Amino acid sequence: MLTDLHIAVIGGDARQLEVIRKLIQLDAKTSLIGFDQLDHGFTGATKYQIDELNFSDVDAIILPVPGTNHEGQVDTIFSNEKVILTEEILASTPAHCTIYSGISNEYLNSLVQKTNRTLIQLFERDDVAIYNSIPTVEGTIMLVIQHTDFTIHGANISVLGLGRVGMSVARSFAALGANVKVGARKSEHLARISEMGLIPFHLNDLAQEITDSDICINTIPYPVLTSSVLANIPTHALVVDLASKPGGTDFRYAEKRGIKAILAPGLPGIVAPKTAGQIVANVIVTLLKEAADQREEKQ
Repeated sequence: MLTDLHIAVIGGDARQLEVIRKLIQLDAKTSLIGFDQLDHGFTGATKYQIDELNFSDVDAIILPVPGTNHEGQVDTIFSNEKVILTEEILASTPAHCTIYSGISNEYLNSLVQKTNRTLIQLFERDDVAIYNSIPTVEGTIMLVIQHTDFTIHGANISVLGLGRVGMSVARSFAALGANVKVGARKSEHLARISEMGLIPFHLNDLAQEITDSDICINTIPYPVLTSSVLANIPTHALVVDLASKPGGTDFRYAEKRGIKAILAPGLPGIVAPKTAGQIVANVIVTLLKEAADQREEKQ
């Protein structure tokens, strides 16, 4: 249980609703900011404007997956209120207050450094990323089916990167009967690709390896599908870029060549927000309990 903990949930999408439900279920004092237009209320949670809430007893702040933008604004799809997380707000919280966000940026990193608060980036955790790879794969399959006129079975698919998402994507498309090859740089990743029964290639050879691809799925958040690489891909090919914005694809050049290229980060929140929200909620609750236990031991 999270009794006696005061948690502020600031902004977010449908995934945050699962987090809120979990917090209420575990008896946390839950304050909501950026949810004034939410149709159904949550018994046990209180809605506030950001300038109304007293942050002096807030034990944790939960931000949406993107965190803030570079000006500190937090996305609030359930409100028209402009919500900005400021240094003054964080400085007014107790010293043990922890901020939970999916990812971070320079603004948020600077904010927690100036106020000496702890920031936990949930999407850097292996457990969250691995669980999230499941709805990511399902969403990728959905996009491929929607945007091609041929079957996945028998298609030539190139997957770029063998991280937590790349591994799940490669394995799943191979299970559907595609001819899957995977590009990576690390020798251990190339060995793992071979062990999985797939075709490995070094990313240095991407321009040559992509020439017969029907579908290219990128998971690397760096410019890998550059114009010189895309010049070698068949024009009928579909590119699905799963990397975080701005992705790793030269979308301008892809459009110029007539190649269909889709930037599709955050698929879990789009195709399965309930499941994605439950994944985040379960991890946050575990971390909140651990932090509370540690404070009790110190006292």
